[in-house]
Amino acid sequence: MRVTGSEHDREDPVAGWSRLHGEDVSGSRLVVGWLGLVHALARRLERVHPDVLSVAGVVVAAGAVGVASTGGRWPLLALVLVVAAGVLDGLDGAVALRTGRARPLGAVVDAVADRLADLCLVLVLLVLGAPAWWCAGLGTALLLHEYARARAQAAGMGSAGSVTVAERPTRVVVVAIACAGAGVAPAGTPGTGWGWAAVSALVWAVCAAVGLAQLAIGIRRELRGRPWVDPTGSGRADHAGDDRG
Repeated sequence: MRVTGSEHDREDPVAGWSRLHGEDVSGSRLVVGWLGLVHALARRLERVHPDVLSVAGVVVAAGAVGVASTGGRWPLLALVLVVAAGVLDGLDGAVALRTGRARPLGAVVDAVADRLADLCLVLVLLVLGAPAWWCAGLGTALLLHEYARARAQAAGMGSAGSVTVAERPTRVVVVAIACAGAGVAPAGTPGTGWGWAAVSALVWAVCAAVGLAQLAIGIRRELRGRPWVDPTGSGRADHAGDDRG
């Protein structure tokens, strides 16, 4: 039976997010507050298809790259676009929950849109002056983080593994600070003279390293001792990680 929008309205936003992601976040004030804000905004956007919001998030994040590259005070506008992209990331899921339009295909669209927007955030740091090889490392780390989680879930992990310090809200905040600093104090961070983008990239890198460790521990905890279940039903050993013969 299809769940109606009114029935989803009665579901607590935190409970809805936890149900979809398999992770209880009720103990995190930051996440609870964020979900409450996003669902409040979602009430005005229930007629918009969630996939449209997902695509809009990518477009807005890409716009932030272009605006940030112009220099001057324009990074302040990029700051607004980066935050807007982060809000849109939450709105697509909130609207899907509230209107009963959450579906597997929508989850795929959301995931792909999120990764494209994440890479746009890396590009924002690049055009603001972060070293290219640092940015390449950040892009690799975030894709590894999300790929490891997705593969673990495909292998039977029923949760997010761990809500780490390197999740998308952290990425948005770090890049937003870089934009604000570049627009207000282009000479660099106080006391060091380092570029805002370089400092933000360094902070992101530290969070990424810690986050990967947290996720690895969570995945091990969830999957340790579980028997392998071949999702294809083919019975081939290489699906279990054994590529012999």
